[in-house]
Amino acid sequence: MSTLRVATYNIHKGVQGLGPTRRLEIHNLVHAVEQFDADIVCLQEVRSHHRKLERHFPRWPELGQADFLSPEGYEAVYMTNAYTRHGEHGNALLSRWPVLGSGHADVSDHRFEQRGLLHVQLLVEEQVVHVVVVHLGLIHASRERQVMRLGAFIDREVPEHEPLIVAGDFNDWGAQLLRPMAELGLHTFDSLRLPTFPARLPLLHLDRIFVRGLTPLGAHVPHGRVWTRMSDHLPLIAEFGL
Repeated sequence: MSTLRVATYNIHKGVQGLGPTRRLEIHNLVHAVEQFDADIVCLQEVRSHHRKLERHFPRWPELGQADFLSPEGYEAVYMTNAYTRHGEHGNALLSRWPVLGSGHADVSDHRFEQRGLLHVQLLVEEQVVHVVVVHLGLIHASRERQVMRLGAFIDREVPEHEPLIVAGDFNDWGAQLLRPMAELGLHTFDSLRLPTFPARLPLLHLDRIFVRGLTPLGAHVPHGRVWTRMSDHLPLIAEFGL
């Protein structure tokens, strides 16, 4: 059995702190992503550009954050979810394996939160593997409707016999989405408690990796001071048998 290593991480747009204490963490995040040594890295709150912050931080990268964070030899895929006054942000996927194609679906539930699904098809050891990167809403009813739209998207875009990974920030404070995800044939490490938020004192398991057609082998969350500085979330790293 081959092993597939998958990481998911909400990078908080590469910036931490508020007001005059804001600091740019995107350069530290480069090293963090490299340390994952993951085949697939799913990222949320990724910026392509932000005109105001580009002026504020002299070391703001010229590349979009997805390309900037992509280790050598990886392919980066990015899709915008939300447009703001000075820029935009969305989901990204970094892959050690060849990218066959990608797509995006808008799953916004109301005008105050712009949300989307990033769908990427990968060729892993001559087998097609589908990955959907998500960042669901802050309201539970919205998340339930977004999972229904996710299910419809999977029925339409992902053949039943091909492995599927759905990863990201589910904002699921009370683990109420485990059952509707299971009804879609998607399962996670529900027997393990892997809190990822807030990074300084993780209590909530907001970040999850669900799979269909793969065998869960293990998962962990890195801890330590360096991780608490880079984002308000901690990363989740898991291994699956293919």
